Amino acid sequence: MVCQRCKKQTATVHLTDLVKGEKREKHLCEQCAAHEGVTVKQHISINDVLNSFLMSQTGVQQLAQLKCPDCGMSFVEFRSQGLLGCPRDYDVFGEVLNGMIERAQDGHTQHAGKAPGQSKVVDPRQQKRLRLHRELREAIENEKYELAAQLRDQLAELDAQ
Repeated sequence: MVCQRCKKQTATVHLTDLVKGEKREKHLCEQCAAHEGVTVKQHISINDVLNSFLMSQTGVQQLAQLKCPDCGMSFVEFRSQGLLGCPRDYDVFGEVLNGMIERAQDGHTQHAGKAPGQSKVVDPRQQKRLRLHRELREAIENEKYELAAQLRDQLAELDAQ
């Protein structure tokens, strides 16, 4: 959208006024907005706002100076990226990370999921049903309709038991 005043630059300031119930819009570039008395503030990224907030908090000044001796990542870099640089970062930023992990995991800090090596007991009938479904699908894809009919009948028998 082009500035309504100079008709040269891109309009980046959009004003809306209500005068006696009538809506009036102006679309101006920053220079023309300044001529009309509108103060335009510089754009600030959300990361800059969050980082400045973090730095203002008590104790965070010390965290800002922490750096991992292995990968060189600072706490500020971690906060802005959301990713750690190496396994040693868990030790360097440990206290803060524990609190963050607890909040993210509803108070849990220990793994409570499935453990490797535990095998699940599968019902042999269910295994056979899955095998027959897979074979039926392959038979239909390969246009082996007689075999598909036999497999369909076997599935029906299995379901009837």
